[in-house]
Amino acid sequence: MWKLNVMWVLWPAFLAAGVLEMLVFAVIDPEDMRWMGQSLTWPRQAIYSLGFFVLWGLTAVASSLSLLLSRSGESVNLEGEAAMREDASRPSA
Repeated sequence: MWKLNVMWVLWPAFLAAGVLEMLVFAVIDPEDMRWMGQSLTWPRQAIYSLGFFVLWGLTAVASSLSLLLSRSGESVNLEGEAAMREDASRPSA
């Protein structure tokens, strides 16, 4: 079930990041970007890649929150109780 949840988060986030990157970089030229008043000396492809991964991370967080909020309170509480029991059964160091 854990792998399925990861795919439910990462795949839509990947698609959304791709669309967002197209929209953002259709408006913004990477060579016109500045950081603290200085022109960025990175190649265009590096800026595109960094932008994609930042957008992918942000949309993955949004997808994770959506997945978390879609769960019932009972299922969240049952998992929390199971984790607490598992921690209690482990020997202390």
